[in-house]
Amino acid sequence: MKVGFIGLGSMGTGMARNLLKAGHNLVVYNRTRSRADELRSLGATVADNTGDAATGIDVLITMIADDRALEDSLFGPGRALDSLPAGAIHIGMSTISVALSRRLAAAHHEKHQHYIAAPVFGRPEAAAAAKLFIVAAGPAEPMERCKPLLDAMGQKTFVVGEDAAAANVIKLTGNFLITTVLEGMTSTLFGSPVYQNYGAMIAKRQFEPVGFKLPLGLKDNRLVLELGEQTAVPLPMASLIRDRFLAAMAQGLSESDWSAISKISFRNAGLETGEKAA
Repeated sequence: MKVGFIGLGSMGTGMARNLLKAGHNLVVYNRTRSRADELRSLGATVADNTGDAATGIDVLITMIADDRALEDSLFGPGRALDSLPAGAIHIGMSTISVALSRRLAAAHHEKHQHYIAAPVFGRPEAAAAAKLFIVAAGPAEPMERCKPLLDAMGQKTFVVGEDAAAANVIKLTGNFLITTVLEGMTSTLFGSPVYQNYGAMIAKRQFEPVGFKLPLGLKDNRLVLELGEQTAVPLPMASLIRDRFLAAMAQGLSESDWSAISKISFRNAGLETGEKAA
């Protein structure tokens, strides 16, 4: 299958590598070109812009940090939306707002293209090992066509219906639940890998290597709060966690893993050992 891949950050690089290993023909683009060039030796073609990455392909995959960057890649003259062939499929795999997911579904429908939202759960090491959990929603026939691609990147795909935005709702609420785990700081009571992995990191104060930067956690938290406001659902824990993220950033932790919000709890409890902010 001929696939365009836009966004080769810490997650996207591993995902793209797994698609190449599975034998797919990959055209890649990244704003920092050196990341794309690293995949050339594995057989990828490097595109000069997002429009070129979407030209003449069967499926376009995007793994981009936030709404603004994704909009910049897709919309506007010469961008991916205009270059993607009719009948082609866009799989959006990053964490974005529900509103943008709905806009993408409508824009692709207008151009006789298909849109599948398929955000992922997992850190960079899971992306590299093809062990991501994928939550996917979109039209049934394109979803079936994309199954080999999703299988190459993840260990399990949960298909949750044909309304693409439903997958984004699940992803945002899932990330919100993870932040409550980070705030709870325990690995002893619940048998979930999230509790076990993050609980161990927090107990050891082992926040390197950075798998998911703290400002990205704040971005996802903001999207959850926006969704709660739109649907009149109060989320007091999300508001508390927002303040934890802001406090962590104010104390110089912007480049740290999002689990480093636990340092604020350590300091508030008088348990700070004098370690410098990461």
